[in-house]
Amino acid sequence: MGIDDANIPHKAEKFTQILWPQGNTSFCKTIQSYLEQLSKLDQTIRRMIVESLGIEKYMDEHMNSINYSLRLMKYKEPQSDETKIGLHAHTDKNIVTILYQNQVKGLEILTKDGQWINVDPTPNTFTVMIGDSLHALTNGRIHAPFHRVMVKGNEARYSIGLFTIPKAGYMIKAPKELVDEEHPLLYKPFTHLEFITFSYTEEGMKCESALKTYCGV
Repeated sequence: MGIDDANIPHKAEKFTQILWPQGNTSFCKTIQSYLEQLSKLDQTIRRMIVESLGIEKYMDEHMNSINYSLRLMKYKEPQSDETKIGLHAHTDKNIVTILYQNQVKGLEILTKDGQWINVDPTPNTFTVMIGDSLHALTNGRIHAPFHRVMVKGNEARYSIGLFTIPKAGYMIKAPKELVDEEHPLLYKPFTHLEFITFSYTEEGMKCESALKTYCGV
């Protein structure tokens, strides 16, 4: 289940009404509080990235260029000791993903040297992953990892993800300060919606990297 434009208060209220037509004030307040606190974490992360790359002149533009999407996810227990795919390997297409998961293991990330490693859930911690859009925006400086979910056993896995998504029409392009002889331009400018649309085409789903195929230089 998901809430698009989750940072807009009435969106959470509308989502709550779908599940509980009679209303559920407690759930709605919990979601809004969670979004408020996690959006601050997202903003801190993105500010750190912009500052570390020395492109503070674009800070306001970048901070104001996004919306949030909240996803509530359940991976059914396979009722087996054999490990099965809960979610195929992929990169996120957005800017930043902040993930919280219950105690059930399953999330795996592919390292740069080609090894799959487990991301074991730890109480009161979040997993932060970079998406293709931020990878392109930083001209490849920030890595967007492939990840997947592998499940086994007889206990369901739950996770909740906050996805930072570029606003409609916002052009994702690397600042000129991040392009030079040592770091040539990797991707042509694109909008998130156009990129997502391509990603779900037959070509986009079959290629190794939808981002490189769609707008690679």
